Amino acid sequence: MILCLYAGLGVSLAMVLAWLAQRAAGNAGWVDVAWTFSTGIALACVACAAPGASWRHALLAGLLLMWAGRLGGHIAYRVATGPEDTRYAQMRTAAGPRFQRQILRLVAGQGPVSGLLAVSVYLAAARPDPDLRVSDIAGAILLVAALAGEALADRQLTAWRTKPENHEQICEVGLWSLCRHPNYLFEAVSWTAYPLIAVEPGRPLTWLSFTAPLLMFLVLRYVTGVPPLEAAMREKRGEKYTTYQARTNAMWPGWPR
Repeated sequence: MILCLYAGLGVSLAMVLAWLAQRAAGNAGWVDVAWTFSTGIALACVACAAPGASWRHALLAGLLLMWAGRLGGHIAYRVATGPEDTRYAQMRTAAGPRFQRQILRLVAGQGPVSGLLAVSVYLAAARPDPDLRVSDIAGAILLVAALAGEALADRQLTAWRTKPENHEQICEVGLWSLCRHPNYLFEAVSWTAYPLIAVEPGRPLTWLSFTAPLLMFLVLRYVTGVPPLEAAMREKRGEKYTTYQARTNAMWPGWPR
């Protein structure tokens, strides 16, 4: 498990550099880009360095780099070509001269989060069984499907935003009609792939692998994802957005009420 500590420390160092970079660029969205890529690389290294079958290490490292490339590339393009993320823009306005201190506190917690995510990856990579199992295939399929769902949600939102008539409106097309944050839902689900591969009934320690999906859900739903984004949306859209909240679930799919 010392590998998980190293992963957390490596990401923490990357986030300090990202904080300096976003300060120079004047766009805090770059910290999200740095976290995604540094976490993907750090956790891929954990998978490769763990004991167990080398083919499983390669599978897990490939899945992690696929996740980082898809999500990190999407965020990087959005940050480079668009305005600052709504969450950070509102934080910048509200915090004033304290903004950089708030961002520094935010990035300080992201290294430990990556270290906890690494626990799930390590337990999946360290399975003593050298043979390919149904759970290995199921985990890989689940992660790829979740990445595809997240990419679809991002494309639907991007396409919706390009239409002038949607200015000042709220996206309720496709997956966005079923819940307010389908991208966050798929992101949390993607981390379930690792416990699916790791868990073995005869090894109680492997149940710790559920740390990753549980932690990611809690962070997105209650910390850095939904709360600041929806606070910003309520400020921008007012009653229109609160009405949308009242009739549409946050992250669990359901028909609009």
